[in-house]
Amino acid sequence: MPHPLRTILLIDDDPFFLQVMSDSFRDSGFTVFTAHDGIEGVKTYLEALPNVVISDLVMPRMGGVSTCMEIGRLGGETPPVIILLTTMIREAPHEHEVPEMGAKIHIPKSTSPVDIVIIVEQLLERKTIR
Repeated sequence: MPHPLRTILLIDDDPFFLQVMSDSFRDSGFTVFTAHDGIEGVKTYLEALPNVVISDLVMPRMGGVSTCMEIGRLGGETPPVIILLTTMIREAPHEHEVPEMGAKIHIPKSTSPVDIVIIVEQLLERKTIR
């Protein structure tokens, strides 16, 4: 039986990247849900209520900023960990005190999938300790 705190929604319009990320998270014991754009992502979030959402920044129909902000709003008092994945930043992954562009955590898309899984695991561990 999957661990209830290890559910993730990956939102990205690149099918290859989505598959690579899905495989990495499944291999680490996560239940993975996917969406190909922000509109589908918000719908999937409401159906699955994952603990973590990782969204690409630039997508058709609904971009990552709007997607992250809407999911954060829908999450209410207990929002998921929301991560924005983008090619627009080149620096190391970083966390903001208050959400920027709808997400508290920004990770460059060039970060390896294994490292992204490790970051997510650390964020979930920290969230359960608080």
